[in-house]
Amino acid sequence: MVRPFVQHRVVDGELDWRVLTSSDVIAFIPSACQHCACIGTAKLKMTTLRSLLRYLHIEGLIRSPLVAAVPPVAGAKLAGLPQSLDADDVARLLAACDRRTTTGRRDFALLLLLVRLGLRAGEARRLRLDDVDWRTGELTVRGKGARIDRLPLPQDVGEALAAHLRRGRPPTAQGRTVFVRVRAPHQPLTSGGVTDVVSRAAGRAGLAHVTAHQLRHTVATRMVRAGVSLPEISQVLRHRQLSTTAIYAKLDRESLRCLARRWPGEAS
Repeated sequence: MVRPFVQHRVVDGELDWRVLTSSDVIAFIPSACQHCACIGTAKLKMTTLRSLLRYLHIEGLIRSPLVAAVPPVAGAKLAGLPQSLDADDVARLLAACDRRTTTGRRDFALLLLLVRLGLRAGEARRLRLDDVDWRTGELTVRGKGARIDRLPLPQDVGEALAAHLRRGRPPTAQGRTVFVRVRAPHQPLTSGGVTDVVSRAAGRAGLAHVTAHQLRHTVATRMVRAGVSLPEISQVLRHRQLSTTAIYAKLDRESLRCLARRWPGEAS
């Protein structure tokens, strides 16, 4: 996060903090936030920069802490809209997986799991063989904060998982996780690995940058447009608080239209 800032202070191959001023910090901020994908990333960068400046001051490398030179990033909570995919984009994403190959069967099962059940990347990568109850058609999901939930296993997701386990998951896989690396050593897939699967499939489908969490938003958006209530959406997404689900209320335009006031200039 702060590497560009540190590199900017290199003089003749050595770091020089002695002449660092608040003006230098302020001048760096626009370029640091220029390519941030979201407000959260910009806030994280500024937090990291403040931590570095505090460290430099404590170590005596700069005379003043200069933390006050880093402004807060404006951005109200739940200000934006959840980014989701439409039905055509989802179909293109799934079709980008060549299910004739080992990698394609794994990626298709993983993507279908994300786009049908709204699992987080971490929940998908923690999924174990014992978590799939084939007899009852249920899936045990190990979520955030050691939370454990049971979700119904849709038929298409079950068929994709079965195809992956029978003709995709290598017999030399390490551990009991459902999804592992295709190349040896066949270690469990990480959360970053899940994100990479989504990103590569999006690239093959000709879509813009797509994240695993965007597929989770897609599930919620589809339910909102189908008339599902927010408490029910909260249960499916396994939110601890209903306020977390409140952001999806902004997607229900028909209901919000009833609450909107008439524009003053409309009468004229």
